[in-house]
Amino acid sequence: MEESIELQAKIERIIYKPTMCNNLKIVELNELSSALAPGGMRSFILKIGEQSLLSVSKWVGPKRSRTYPYASIYNILCTTYKKVAIIPVIKDEGADGELDYLQWDTVSLLSLLGVYVIPTYYVDAEKSSKRENKITNQKFDESCVKEEIEKILSYQSEPLHWNLEKMNKIYDIAIKALESYGMLSKRLGVELHSKEEVLERIKKLYAKIEKFKELSRKAARAAQDRETKTTQSKEMLDNNTTKAKLTIENLVGGLYHFTCDEVKIEGNKIYLIEAKNSNSGFPSLSDIKDGLVKMALYTNISELYYNCKNYTPVPTLKLTYAKSPKPILIEKLKTEARINRFQLELVENNRGD
Repeated sequence: MEESIELQAKIERIIYKPTMCNNLKIVELNELSSALAPGGMRSFILKIGEQSLLSVSKWVGPKRSRTYPYASIYNILCTTYKKVAIIPVIKDEGADGELDYLQWDTVSLLSLLGVYVIPTYYVDAEKSSKRENKITNQKFDESCVKEEIEKILSYQSEPLHWNLEKMNKIYDIAIKALESYGMLSKRLGVELHSKEEVLERIKKLYAKIEKFKELSRKAARAAQDRETKTTQSKEMLDNNTTKAKLTIENLVGGLYHFTCDEVKIEGNKIYLIEAKNSNSGFPSLSDIKDGLVKMALYTNISELYYNCKNYTPVPTLKLTYAKSPKPILIEKLKTEARINRFQLELVENNRGD
């Protein structure tokens, strides 16, 4: 395995046809409370009045790796309505639990996919019956969510502009979240994580937003630099893979930073590999959909550069498994790969490790 390399790419538009979406239930606005409740639907169609419809992805936490929220994003990609993701800025499960917070990479990806982000916070919870200083069944501020939904219905600009506006207010939202958690801590008698720790993380998030805007303003210069700068060439053998930092530029000059699980260079092609693994069975459907969201990005790359040389991208979803799934799942995956022009790589792990 080689050390990480850096790639630059351009995306002009997102065109992707999902084929494995769940059938989404239509929820009336007066039913939103039950949909937002803990254990409620992760993705649904929200009907507002007689004509307004929104595709909604509800996240149960801001961290991508713990609850597979991209699976719910995948499910709303099938619709033609405005797409919305409701995400808590902070999720504090108590001193005996996890502390997760929203990251800029998440907002970047959703912006590229045309999803409006509603950053929000929790106002209610229950004390865990298993751990002394842990809370569970956290509930959103429903009035705040409804207010933001109404704004999105009449918002005329692209999701990127909306998301930047929301992220500019991230500190204020974080303060509201901390105040709410402070009241919950007193009411439930549960110790939470330190306020100072949370604020420090939010400051880092805000710094990344400012860096994004600065890079966007300098996008033309960055493109020029890419053509002229020289870097040390790296020799890569066929079938040798490495991780890669991938910077994607869109039409309005926004620069988005991601990490590829694996890349492989063969001739004038670079394989951009999103890998999902299972040591005991087959990757779960949620895990697979998480990978398909990355395929929606990679299949729309129009230009890809490494060391100032233009390469042809080969988007690849790699699934490593210990036990074969039902043939119908494989056929569905093959169909999605064929329609959207990415490679599907199935690797059996006979060792179970």
